[in-house]
Amino acid sequence: MTQTRKNAVVLLSGGLDSATVAAIAREKGFDLCALSFDYGQRHAIEHEAAKRVARSLGAAEHIFQKIDLRSFGGSALTDNIDVPKSEDVSQISPGIPITYVPARNTIFLSFALAYAEVIGSMDIFIGVNAVDYSGYPDCRPDFIAAFEQLARLATKAGVDGASCTIHAPLIHMTKGDIIREGMRLQVDYSLTHSCYDPAPDGKACRKCDSCLLRARGFEQVGIPDPIR
Repeated sequence: MTQTRKNAVVLLSGGLDSATVAAIAREKGFDLCALSFDYGQRHAIEHEAAKRVARSLGAAEHIFQKIDLRSFGGSALTDNIDVPKSEDVSQISPGIPITYVPARNTIFLSFALAYAEVIGSMDIFIGVNAVDYSGYPDCRPDFIAAFEQLARLATKAGVDGASCTIHAPLIHMTKGDIIREGMRLQVDYSLTHSCYDPAPDGKACRKCDSCLLRARGFEQVGIPDPIR
């Protein structure tokens, strides 16, 4: 007997983590309804990366949602603030960095929840990570658990007794572990983009927090990073 596949909303930035999460959702038997955001970030290179990843993983749908978080600013990703650079992961400053975009994952998950309810999906996948990450408060397990509870209270589906699950399969994994999982699932990491401050031609700066954490992950696995 053929098992009916279900839809899952997958937050897809075009980065290493979100590409891996999308591959995990596909392996679990979900049809991918990818959701990406143009939120006023300083560069649009990741939009093309998200499109490439969605195509490579056979997404059933791919929606780009436009939100203007640049009107608020307050982050090096949405304002005229320099992106911090370091020579090594050990030099990354502790605490919440200036690349944190205020309430970004709360906003993204809210849109994902609306999308999921409309298409009758009870599953949302997000690539947050609380081990090798930049210190963002909205990447922690407590945040994911709290948003799941919010989803139960705030939606018609929740009131009717259907609970929405926020899948965060990478949350306790190192970057190396994430890359190993992605390699097992045949994720093409050459299609992804991670840099916070790329050159005009799209080349990674290799010195922002995201680049350094990504580079360490590939070093842990012992394979070269295919990013430009």
